[in-house]
Amino acid sequence: MRASQLPPLALYVHIPWCVKKCPYCDFNSHAIGDGVDEAAYVDALLSDLEHDLPDAGGRSLESIFFGGGTPSLFSGASIGRLLAGVRERMECRSDMEVTLEANPGTLETGRFADFREAGITRLSIGVQSFHGGLLRRIGRIHGRPESIAAAREAASAGFDSFNLDLMYGLPGQDLAQARADVETAIALRPSHISYYQMTLEPNTLFHAAPPTLPDEDLIWEMQLQGEDLLARAGYRQYEVSAYALVGRQCRHNLNYWRFGDYLGLGAGAHGKTTSGGAPPLVRRTRKVRHPADYLNKAGTGAAVSGHQTLNEEDLVFEFMLNALRLNAGFTLALFENHTGLGRERLDQGLAEARKRGMIDQIGASVRPTPLGRQYLNDLIAIFGTS
Repeated sequence: MRASQLPPLALYVHIPWCVKKCPYCDFNSHAIGDGVDEAAYVDALLSDLEHDLPDAGGRSLESIFFGGGTPSLFSGASIGRLLAGVRERMECRSDMEVTLEANPGTLETGRFADFREAGITRLSIGVQSFHGGLLRRIGRIHGRPESIAAAREAASAGFDSFNLDLMYGLPGQDLAQARADVETAIALRPSHISYYQMTLEPNTLFHAAPPTLPDEDLIWEMQLQGEDLLARAGYRQYEVSAYALVGRQCRHNLNYWRFGDYLGLGAGAHGKTTSGGAPPLVRRTRKVRHPADYLNKAGTGAAVSGHQTLNEEDLVFEFMLNALRLNAGFTLALFENHTGLGRERLDQGLAEARKRGMIDQIGASVRPTPLGRQYLNDLIAIFGTS
């Protein structure tokens, strides 16, 4: 299979350090403690990339996403050196989207301008709420003033593309507080807003000692209220928790949801790559989780702590797990191109989903109905289980 026939390729870079671990967070993140040797970590990331280059299959990069952890703890100089190293080793699209996650509690004046100069084109700011009391309840280190200042600095630094992350269903949150959060975010005029429900994930402090969350009916009201406010302000929902002004969807995340490929660099990073063949082989990998182990092993096969070649059942389930999150759904041609399977492999599941009123299918285009989006887990389960 030629590079032009393979799925689009993105790059995910994991920076695993935070000032402190939030009690609801299940990502691979570690308290920064006495500090981090940024230069050593950037060297490790570039060695890791060199080891993974054969998986790129000659493709150019469509997007890069710095996640964490808190990538904004790193300096603009370190981010710039890494991006320069990536461009030396891979072809990159001239209009490549490069996103960096930022925590309002870690930002110094001028830091966003440094990131922009380094090559970042898009920011994702983890506000979560603009209510100081709610932020304290979920263990955030920033307050309302820092959140508003971060959004304003993003705009003043020249970022016309930035996202604000908001959560609803927070401990003790009421409907008026949820409304105020969305209205405040809209007033700051980001190009993109992520609005999603807090959940209690395994292996988190909140899972071990659960706080009292709003009941299901109130959470549903918060969701519907948020969707309405965002729609009235021109933010179109294009994925379960993603809302964007026209033309401002996150290209990196769209690649995930369309079952594209991505290399994963950094401690605990996951990757998905497709190799040529008939049928093509789709492989998932994950890197060692602990930063010290990663620093010692990056650039060698020992940095890969696990890998899996997807079988037909995995391919069907994982494609649908991602593609059905999109309001616009997918085409059967996309399914064939990105899995190597025939479209008839979906016939039984699609027939059942149509029968339940959970999808619309017009010719070769499939999309979830409002009912399907409301009960998305049930819809996905029709096509298998993880």
